[in-house]
Amino acid sequence: MPYLLRVALPDVPGSLGRVATAIGQAGADIEAIEIVEHRHDGVAVDDVLLEMPPGAMPDSVVSACHALDGVEVIWITHYAAGGNLFLDLEVVEELTTLGAEALDALVGMLPITFRADWAARVEQTEAGGAVVRATDAAPADLVWTDLLQASRLPDRDGGDTLCCAAPIGPGEMVVLGRTGGPEFLDSELARLGHLVSLATSIARPHPPGRVSAPS
Repeated sequence: MPYLLRVALPDVPGSLGRVATAIGQAGADIEAIEIVEHRHDGVAVDDVLLEMPPGAMPDSVVSACHALDGVEVIWITHYAAGGNLFLDLEVVEELTTLGAEALDALVGMLPITFRADWAARVEQTEAGGAVVRATDAAPADLVWTDLLQASRLPDRDGGDTLCCAAPIGPGEMVVLGRTGGPEFLDSELARLGHLVSLATSIARPHPPGRVSAPS
């Protein structure tokens, strides 16, 4: 059964190897690793896709990681998407082939890319907002928020669902939601803003500027 582990560890040579060894000794196989963030305080945050054998509990992996100096398990959950991690480069490569459909396609890609539960595209209306494109688990009552850049939004469901969003253009934004965490990191906000900006440029290319004839 696949699980996704988010772990903070010292950003020094050998740290990831110690974590990988501990995970293996706990009975899990590592399928993929993605570096999520390098922090200024010397800490790295990695996402690790694990395959647990039938009957094994993820608690054993958490305990093995916590036994290592400087290592903290931020989050572990069953990874419904399974298979592999959908890296940003794969998203970019696919978006460049989609033209005007890039923004709508991005909404479907984002939950896998960011290990989130849902994504939605929201437009501003007189009533506050309307969801115009969404994945299956997205709530229908999302409202538009005036944003200058990708940002965290107020939590939903009594704090159980963490949200962030990035502006598409005037009166439009993309929203991401995670149930139960983890918190969206600054690096994830930067990635979200970049991908939304790229998809917008592909879907709505600016017309070429006119060149004045010499007088």
